[in-house]
Amino acid sequence: MSENRQPALPARQTPIRASLALSGWVALAATALPGGAPLRWIPVLLFVCFGPGLALLYPQPGPLRPGARLETAALAAPLGLSVAVAVATSLFLVEGFSGTAFLVSLAALTTLASVLPGLPLPAATRGAVERAVRHR
Repeated sequence: MSENRQPALPARQTPIRASLALSGWVALAATALPGGAPLRWIPVLLFVCFGPGLALLYPQPGPLRPGARLETAALAAPLGLSVAVAVATSLFLVEGFSGTAFLVSLAALTTLASVLPGLPLPAATRGAVERAVRHR
């Protein structure tokens, strides 16, 4: 076997990853509700803002340190909105933008990202919080 294998993710992360993968599809299903209903726009808003960012950042190989948890929370919205803008721009460039096409594309990317390992977080790898505590 290869020695470059990634460590297996803990079983407790599986439901979180599954909920991230399904969040886009739930937001898409919510668009079938009557227009203007809070149950329609709240899931869509939360998914577009946080879904892709959390899917890209969360699946870490080990437990997150306190600094990494804060870093994940701070980066989830800007990263998720950046992915949403890239998807929307791509759909506009191919003249295929619609609300449904946007949500389907974003949900598919989020589902794929939740299956892959998360992006490395500097605070998770260098132990910034522990060093700051030791130097006090």
